[in-house]
Amino acid sequence: MRLGVDFGTTHTVVTMVDRGNYPVVGFEGGDPLPSLAAVLPSGELRFGFEAAAVRHEPGVSVLRSFKRLLADAGPRTGIEAGGRFVLLLDLLAGFLSQVREDLLARSNAGIGEDEPLEAAVSVPANSSSAQRFLTLEAFRAAGWVPVALLNEPSAAGFEYAHRFRSTITSRREHVLVYDLGGGTFDASLVRMTGRTNEVVTSEGVRRLGGDDFDEAILRAVLERAGAGEPDEETRDLLLEECARQKEAVGPNTRKLVLDLSPLDLPPVALPIEEAYEACAPLVERTIEASEPVLAAAGVEESELAGVYVVGGAGAFPLVGRRLRERFGERRVKRSPHPFAATAVGLALFLDGEAGYTLADRLTRHFGVFREAAAGEEVVFDPIFPKDLALPSPGEAPLVAVRRYRAAHDLGHFRFVECSRIVDGRPDGDVAPWQDLKFPFSAALRGRRLDGAAVSRLPEPGPEVEEVYSCSDAGAVSVTIRVPADGFSRTFRLGRPAL
Repeated sequence: MRLGVDFGTTHTVVTMVDRGNYPVVGFEGGDPLPSLAAVLPSGELRFGFEAAAVRHEPGVSVLRSFKRLLADAGPRTGIEAGGRFVLLLDLLAGFLSQVREDLLARSNAGIGEDEPLEAAVSVPANSSSAQRFLTLEAFRAAGWVPVALLNEPSAAGFEYAHRFRSTITSRREHVLVYDLGGGTFDASLVRMTGRTNEVVTSEGVRRLGGDDFDEAILRAVLERAGAGEPDEETRDLLLEECARQKEAVGPNTRKLVLDLSPLDLPPVALPIEEAYEACAPLVERTIEASEPVLAAAGVEESELAGVYVVGGAGAFPLVGRRLRERFGERRVKRSPHPFAATAVGLALFLDGEAGYTLADRLTRHFGVFREAAAGEEVVFDPIFPKDLALPSPGEAPLVAVRRYRAAHDLGHFRFVECSRIVDGRPDGDVAPWQDLKFPFSAALRGRRLDGAAVSRLPEPGPEVEEVYSCSDAGAVSVTIRVPADGFSRTFRLGRPAL
């Protein structure tokens, strides 16, 4: 069975490839599958619906929006919950195992127990290489067969091409995908020609989504009620209530009536305009982040076939209102199923009969700091630049090679990724990756290098070769080798453990 799986910050959506149709899988009770984990007082972990069922019980620690933690995670990153330390990779694998179990036993998918689950999965466009690696590893560990990993707005672009193909013409072949989810915002400009979607460029805000709207609404509610800052447990209950009310807002909603019983207060009625006022700065940040996408590509607004609003938080009416004011009433289109647009697009991508292909690009610069001028200076070497076209799934990875003669006995590699480069230096949203040390001198091999000092060699050292590889998923690895004696090591690159 081929499936599209959108692991979201608040909900996870699964779609099927079914003879030219792409239905959203329904689970028992008809509720969306919550991206939730809970730690019982015994230390036992529960996930999804089972976590939701116990989330209000005494002594239960609830882990909401744990997808957000992946943005700053490395392979050994863990979290403390309920007095228990859990590796984030294990937490995600446990959740995806529960999704797999629910799909087989508690859904309308009709999948056989032994049928392999081939999945196209998604990550935010501005995900780091480490987040992409951890996502794929967790799916594999949970018994899935991930066959493709796409950026979320890239996947949603397929749903637009499938649903609104009549809007695409030779003069208007660009679509701005505005993807506002529970935890992240991404804007991608996609050029649609025939059945090929080419991602031109992407921008985004790595920590801005529906969760932040809930926080803004809660602050407005507490102010109107004259209440102080609640304790953590009460705050979680109130945020859950704010999220429920926010998701029920429609074009004709005049006020939100919120239950404040966790504070021993009567319900409070928040006028919808006050809720909009509280959330307006967040919406403006998304529009500001979208502007450089068009500017970088040199695309005029008149050349846009549409601005496609997807993601659960994109259903909030204020979002559509501001986008229509900015881009025009006719140009803005919202997916009929904003929660499921990415998952539907993933299924479309997997359907060979549909014939869609994707030409995606790196969304961030990746490079390494190197010593220069006999160690007196440091320069930045960009290995893979932002907007570099990625290989299609199944194609050979991108390769970049560096060769030089070592000047030191020990190589110290300081890798980073960033949203832009200014005057040859990383700038904007800069994310340091792990520091690596590689022994150029044979005398250092087999020793711990964590605290080892780097010493300059009295004469030029051995030739060194670095071979970088970037997969279709945007994951980066490097093999460092000393050709003279054949010594080499391969590193899968990403963020350090926190």
